[in-house]
Amino acid sequence: MVHFVGAGSGAADLITVRGAKLLSEADVVIYAGSLVNPELLSYCKDGCMIHNSATMTLEQVIDVIKESEERGLTTVRLHTGDPSIYGAVREQFDELIKLGIDYDVCPGVSSFCGAAAALKAEYTLPNVSQTVIITRAAGRTPVPERESISSLAAHGATMIMFLSTSLTEKLQRELLEGGYSEDTPVAVVYKATWPDERIIKCKLGELHSTVVDNGLTKTSLIIVGGCMGEEYLRSMLYHPGFSTEFRKAESDKQK
Repeated sequence: MVHFVGAGSGAADLITVRGAKLLSEADVVIYAGSLVNPELLSYCKDGCMIHNSATMTLEQVIDVIKESEERGLTTVRLHTGDPSIYGAVREQFDELIKLGIDYDVCPGVSSFCGAAAALKAEYTLPNVSQTVIITRAAGRTPVPERESISSLAAHGATMIMFLSTSLTEKLQRELLEGGYSEDTPVAVVYKATWPDERIIKCKLGELHSTVVDNGLTKTSLIIVGGCMGEEYLRSMLYHPGFSTEFRKAESDKQK
């Protein structure tokens, strides 16, 4: 059996209870060494065979899993954050299906959630944005034209950019072209929830210079939008004048 496990956003204790249990029971662990906190390997049992996929190809990863299956061993494929976001897992699933190898997926806390926690931010504020767009700037890996940064920026929603810290000059230009103003709040969160986490805030018009001045090139999320500003409306969910399935509005109680 192969378990794809989300390692969480960085801190070793932010892996799920299920993920930690699977990791502790595994005979073989293949972990994304370029991004996963190595402290997570402390959950592994003695004698567990550990492979760092940062130095491996897809074919090599599948070969390790295939050999593990032939020996009747249990494998954990440990991915950073949640496997569903930029995890390159679909291609692994498809290869395992071809080989008739069973697998399942254990979700994890994505770094975009870790960044919100670090910022003490709510991405979906009433009258500001009720939509979160998770995307990346086009680099060596292309992005469909319909998903260009400028076209997505036109929505004015909260935008979270992965894998884009080395492309901030282009990113800033396209965000402005898409409709965000120069003074739109921006946060760059380096290694969210790791011990060496850093939070840098600026305005969109200063994004590129801020990233360059702080020497950030990778392992950072860029969050853009009014959700980090001061203006928003109170939620109706807990408003005394708003009835819900579980609570009557104060005005209704008086009738």
